[in-house]
Amino acid sequence: MREPPVLAVRSLTKSFGAVRALQDVSLRLHAGEAHALAGENGAGKSTLIKTLAGVHRPDGGTLVLDGEPVVFNGPADARDAGIAVIYQEPTLFPDLSVAENIFMGRQPVRSLRRVDHKAVRAATAALFARLGVDLDPDQPARGLSIADQQIVEIAKALSLDARVLIMDEPTAALTGSEVARLFGVVRSLREQGAAVLFISHRLEEMFTLCQQVTILRDGALVSSEPLSGLTEDDLVRRMVGRDLDALYPKLDTERGAVALSVRRLTREGVFTDVSFEVRRGEIVGLAGLVGAGRSEVARAVFGVDRRDAGEVRVGGKALTNGAPSVAMAAGLALVPEDRRAQGLVMDMSIERNIGLTGLRSTVRAGLMDRGAERRRSLDWAVKLQVKYARIADAVATLSGGNQQKVVLAKWLATRPDVLIVDEPTRGIDVGTKAEVHRLLSQLASEGVAVLMISSDLPEILGMADRVLVMHEGRITAEIPRAEATEESVMAAATGRAA
Repeated sequence: MREPPVLAVRSLTKSFGAVRALQDVSLRLHAGEAHALAGENGAGKSTLIKTLAGVHRPDGGTLVLDGEPVVFNGPADARDAGIAVIYQEPTLFPDLSVAENIFMGRQPVRSLRRVDHKAVRAATAALFARLGVDLDPDQPARGLSIADQQIVEIAKALSLDARVLIMDEPTAALTGSEVARLFGVVRSLREQGAAVLFISHRLEEMFTLCQQVTILRDGALVSSEPLSGLTEDDLVRRMVGRDLDALYPKLDTERGAVALSVRRLTREGVFTDVSFEVRRGEIVGLAGLVGAGRSEVARAVFGVDRRDAGEVRVGGKALTNGAPSVAMAAGLALVPEDRRAQGLVMDMSIERNIGLTGLRSTVRAGLMDRGAERRRSLDWAVKLQVKYARIADAVATLSGGNQQKVVLAKWLATRPDVLIVDEPTRGIDVGTKAEVHRLLSQLASEGVAVLMISSDLPEILGMADRVLVMHEGRITAEIPRAEATEESVMAAATGRAA
């Protein structure tokens, strides 16, 4: 006989205005079990998570903890009940140390209510040892990579000794070794009796870690069943309601003239002597482990960061060092890795975010033509299938994947000659991922030069005409599509290839 669930959701409903986010959704989480929650962006996963975490109050339905109905009046109630959430986007205080972030509001104290900083550091070090990571508890959170920020969030959740651990895309910015380490920790928590709700757009991770899966579509429950009897194709079919075309729809294209030329690019202490070219009509993949310097090279090429040496040319024209506006005028676009901090103005509307890169084109007689801006934004929102209630809503109201689509729309609206995309499908569901890949392939077929940075090796191998691999700030290999394999790319990424 199976034990009763630690946490159960019965017939949950939740609406935001006219938008029905959840419709009669039920879920059961059992001790010692990892349960996957699957669905496209906008399916209701985030709303369900926030309801379990006490952020949202349901309009209908019941939450049952250890067989008793409960009502969470806020996140503190959920936390006190033993429910910890690791959200997709880290939410750290940048000016506090790593240790202070983990124990914020729960610091051990000495006499006279003074914080025991030594005990905080020791407890943080013990958590990192449990995770198998080497982070300094006294290091400020500002400047941490997304991978390290995620590790801090995981340590924060572990410090709560949670009985229910909800993990929303925890592996999105982690390397293969970091993912393996995290899964080891999750298995250990399961063995100790924790119930885990795991959300990921990487289907292979669900099959690796989880025993059960619940699938949502358009806010409604599609199925809740064991994973052992399903295939990835079965999951995709339930999630999107149809058979999915090829995930990597790469078109054969004719390579044209050199569109982007980078020569001996150097930024001291970050990357050294980086040279490569991207031609019109081709997709060049830039691979490597987290921290190899891939994103930093992209930022220096676009002019966000100043380079110490080297030259960047677009269409044969040299770009001014540290001048993004000059890069944009030359036909260069950059979709950044961190959409919330670098790609969007979160309090601004969807319409205005998409329109930010085209302000000059929508000015008439010194005044903003709001009609032209709206038409432009709506056109691209439709092309990328952004799910929203109103185009005038704040972009912060969108799911993570739909926010990523808005960033893509903003830059594609500039009609660039060279498009640099840094982790373009991070946090995007499988259906939308295929659409983004189709879009990148279509752009290349139209003569756009695409430089794609990705930590997803199948994505690199499936979409790139050539693969450049970075290791510790240097390009260690250039591999043609026909010769690129996971083994050859990883060998170069770990410094094992000449």
